Parts: sequence; C-alpha cells; structure tokens
Amino acid sequence: MEVVKKVEEVRARVDKEKRKGRVIGFVPTMGYLHQGHISLIKRAKQESDFVVVSIFVNPTQFGKNEDYDRYPRDIERDIKILNEEKVDLVFVPEVKEIYPEGFNTWVYVEKYCDILEGKFRPNHFKGVCTVVLKLLNIVEPDKSYFGWKDAQQLIIIKKMVDDLNIKSEIIGCETIREEDGLACSSRNIYLSDKDRKKALCLYKALERIKELVEKEKVIDCKKLIAEGKKIIESEKGVKLDYLEIVRISDLSVVEKIEKGVIVLGAIKIKDVRLIDNLRFE
Repeated sequence: MEVVKKVEEVRARVDKEKRKGRVIGFVPTMGYLHQGHISLIKRAKQESDFVVVSIFVNPTQFGKNEDYDRYPRDIERDIKILNEEKVDLVFVPEVKEIYPEGFNTWVYVEKYCDILEGKFRPNHFKGVCTVVLKLLNIVEPDKSYFGWKDAQQLIIIKKMVDDLNIKSEIIGCETIREEDGLACSSRNIYLSDKDRKKALCLYKALERIKELVEKEKVIDCKKLIAEGKKIIESEKGVKLDYLEIVRISDLSVVEKIEKGVIVLGAIKIKDVRLIDNLRFE
C-alpha cells in the first residue's frame, strides 16, 4: 500500500494502472474510519482492480460553530486499517494541497443544497460538492463509493455528476449500523453512554414508520411523520431538526408513500448532530 500527499503523485499512480486496463475504485473519507467506511472499501475491492482511499477533513463543509477543530482524527490508526484491508493507494493531502492560495471556485447544486441538512448547515453542501468534484478530477475513478447513511449528500453528488458529465459511476452502499441500531458515524464517539441511548430515538422513529407502512399499510406522510416525531420528542435532551419524507430522485416533498421515497431525519444531543434515514425503493 502506498501513501501519498500530492495531487501529482495520485495522478501518476492511477495513470499507470489505467494503462494496464485496470478498473479504478475510489472511496473518499474524512478519516477516523469505522465499519461503514470499511464496508465501502470492501465493496470497492470486489468491483475494482485498484482501490484508492482519500483521507481529508474538508474545512469548507464545516460551519463557523461546527466541530472542524475537534473532528476525530487518527491517521496512524486509519493507515493501519487501510493496510489490513489491502487498499492500493491512500491520498492524504494537506489543506493547502486541495485549497491553494487564491482558490475561489465553488460547486453548488441549486434547489438540492439549501433544504433539509442545507437549511441547518448553510454552505455545507457547497463545500461537499467542491471537494468531491476536485477529488473525482484528481483520481478519475471508474467507480466511486458513498454510503446511504449520508443520503442527501449521495443524492446531491449523483446529481452533480450527472449534470457535469463526470465519467465516474457513483455507487451508494447500505448504511452500516452498530449492534444497538445506531448508524455508524465518526461522531458517535462524542456521545456518552447516556446520550447514546437517547440518540437511538431517531432510529426507533424510522423503524416505527417502517412498521406502519409495511404492516399497517399507512401511507399518509403527515401521519407517519407525526408518529415518528412523537418518539423523538418524548426523549428529553434531544432536539429534532427535521423529519421529512421526500423523493429520492429530486428531494421534493411527497404526501403519500410511493416507490422511490426516503424518510430523512436529523437530531441534536447537546452539541452532537446525528442523521439517519429510511428508504422505500
């Protein structure tokens, strides 16, 4: 496994593999790897000949009062995990490598970036889209792997790639959960044991909605959201930012459950923000 820090090094190594006719798989991460990341890497290994993983905590997707400075980082731990997973190339750039002096170009997907997560985290997706586009241009992978846990992010990236005629295939992979049902996230380490139990209310709300749809045949979205909110709002110390049902294709709000919709939710416990979702495909 090779670890590189420069754009030119990544391009030279990937070009060498492409000349051999190899399929390039790419998994972009912000590090502090967990089982969700590892599942993406394993999928990439299955479907690609040469796997590139990036580790970059992207400053432009964090707001002024968010957790960029304290976001969990442990590069030595991550490198060890990636070596065990037999990743071929790891790209670990410095901030100035991605955003050199004078950088002033941004990518923004209209209508998709200002709702749901974007409403509570202004400019978040502008930072996400910009860094992902840069990474796709640097690595030029045949296939890129993202988790459905960050569903709005995945939907926006797919839209960006389609609109801008980027060749890489964007592949969404299933959310990986911990034993108690909590979706794997690097931010889970912020939670105390007590707060972790509270955090499960979002997952329980999604499971209740799923039960109502599949077993009781309830399809009215207002009723479903109301039932989900009851579970979340009954948990003291948990703030609900949103719980909405939208189309996967364009994030537009729907009134009744139909094929291709997703329930998206976000909560805050103290200063920890967690998201989760449930798809009806």
